[in-house]
Amino acid sequence: MLMKRHCIIPFFLIFLVHSSPVQDAREIVKKADDRAKGETSIALITIQTIRPSWSREMTVKSWTKGNDFAMVLVTAPVKEKGVVYLKRKKEVWNWIPAVERNIKLPPSMMSQSWMGTDFTNDDLVKEASIVEDYQHLVTGDTVISGRNCYKIQLLPKPGAAVVWGKILMTVDKKDYLILHVEYYDEDKKLINTLLAGDIKMLGGKLLPARMEMIPAEKKGNKTVLIYTSLEFDTPIADNFFTTQNMPKVK
Repeated sequence: MLMKRHCIIPFFLIFLVHSSPVQDAREIVKKADDRAKGETSIALITIQTIRPSWSREMTVKSWTKGNDFAMVLVTAPVKEKGVVYLKRKKEVWNWIPAVERNIKLPPSMMSQSWMGTDFTNDDLVKEASIVEDYQHLVTGDTVISGRNCYKIQLLPKPGAAVVWGKILMTVDKKDYLILHVEYYDEDKKLINTLLAGDIKMLGGKLLPARMEMIPAEKKGNKTVLIYTSLEFDTPIADNFFTTQNMPKVK
């Protein structure tokens, strides 16, 4: 069931010939998603929250393993240092060091702002899968920054617990990079737009190093995510991604 959005708050392809355009679109999205994640990933990320009258910056370290596991540790500023988010299959947990407590996040919180940014909790820990939880359709072609791209529509599968009512995604045909994404709510109203750029080699792959999330109805607001380092396919045991390990990660 599509979750209601309570407040606004990172992917994502060889073209294979099949009899169904829907199947083609899914393969494109899967290839892009796999390319961005690898078997595992370890990343250092700077996140800048920009508002008309102020801005702030935080740094995080993230670990992922396939589609089932993700850990995000806030390393700065001091006020939020040590906050951890964990995705373990369909469960999402938040460790808050100030109260030394783990909180299990209900599905309704996936659409809420992640730590005051324009990203949602789901954007950071990817509880919903853009491959498994949506139906895909290639709707046309376009050109972004000189790159020929597929335009792909994603609609939630019946019964899928997802944040968005529709996603419009633009994927580069050559390198299968996600360059532009529009996120719509359950009423098909545009909420956020993601712009990807600064394409460079990260962890041995050509990927966007900079992503801007821009809310549709908040002029002058945006959140910028910058990868400062990215490493793929370093072995990470499943038991790294446990609630017991959340207070210990660094």
